[in-house]
Amino acid sequence: MSHDPRDDPRRDPLDLPSVRRDLLAPAGPLARLDVVEASGSTNADLADAVRRAPGEWPAPAALVAEHQTAGRGRAGRGWQTPPRAALTVSVLLRPRLEPARLGWLPLLAGLAVARAVDAAGVPGAAVKWPNDVLLPAADDAAGLGPFRKVAGVLAEVVPALDGQGPAAVVVGVGLNVDQSAAELPVPTATSLALEGARADRGALLGTLVRELVGVVADLEAARGDADAAGLAARYAAASATLGTAVRAELAGGRDVVEGEAVRVAADGALVLATAGGERTVTAGDVHHLRTA
Repeated sequence: MSHDPRDDPRRDPLDLPSVRRDLLAPAGPLARLDVVEASGSTNADLADAVRRAPGEWPAPAALVAEHQTAGRGRAGRGWQTPPRAALTVSVLLRPRLEPARLGWLPLLAGLAVARAVDAAGVPGAAVKWPNDVLLPAADDAAGLGPFRKVAGVLAEVVPALDGQGPAAVVVGVGLNVDQSAAELPVPTATSLALEGARADRGALLGTLVRELVGVVADLEAARGDADAAGLAARYAAASATLGTAVRAELAGGRDVVEGEAVRVAADGALVLATAGGERTVTAGDVHHLRTA
């Protein structure tokens, strides 16, 4: 007989009164917080809502779903979660940044997730450029590499309808909290439960949102200069990508670049040292290469 995860007594719904008290202004950083039982994609739903009625969505705001059925990863990949087993949230930002600096937002979201994971009692979270959060594997007996993915980030710009004012940016996070190995899509994924943590999703949400809003404010205060804000150094210290050999698949895999990831550029792009000189990767799938 199949097991319905909604019947699992460990999987409680979010404590909405507590979450609202913690996160909504004036006590918290959010101007609006919506929590729904199910969403195809919190990113798509929030972006559509902002397009339809931008005045109803002051920033920062967040949309949280207890169950996501058709989430979107990079390159249009599907992603779904069992009910109440993950933290699926999209945060609306209207950052006062030059468009060229918006590439830092998914990187900063990764830092916010890593801090939330650490606060939940799971140390060692690392960020993989540009949109994954990883945890070190206990062992590599299966030959799957030294890390397991615990979270993904997807950021997308929602242009102002009148072309005036700052664009909105929706930053979506999917964090695996209580999934069993059988509930995860690939063997290279993990969850906080599999790492031994009984994490409260409301506490995770609070830490993640506060951290994200805080690091974006730091970037704004430095006028988009991640180095001056100290964020570039924080990212480098948490990076599983920098200093490693990688393969970057660009433009749907039609162009492939291999080299050592040496730094993150001012606009958030990844700089590779290749046999032919430095190459800058602004978007694409990055794979860590294993060395003998």
